[in-house]
Amino acid sequence: MRLLYFAWVRERVGVGEEEVTPPASVTTVAELVAWRAAASERHAAAFAEPARLRAAVDQAFVPLDATFAGAREVAIFPPVTGG
Repeated sequence: MRLLYFAWVRERVGVGEEEVTPPASVTTVAELVAWRAAASERHAAAFAEPARLRAAVDQAFVPLDATFAGAREVAIFPPVTGG
């Protein structure tokens, strides 16, 4: 699955996307974020405050407690505003 990062999340992680294979025990976006936070110090810094993150699964906005089973991509980004 592709894991995409945008804005300051991308800057902190240091890459815009990763190809990942989460373990079977990781089923929600929040669990995915926690799993990736353990990948490196940069990931830990980006995901230190999960409440500040938003997500999309296959380009549809979802809450962090949403599952991503069968998803081709999950995007993680800070809150966005329109205008």
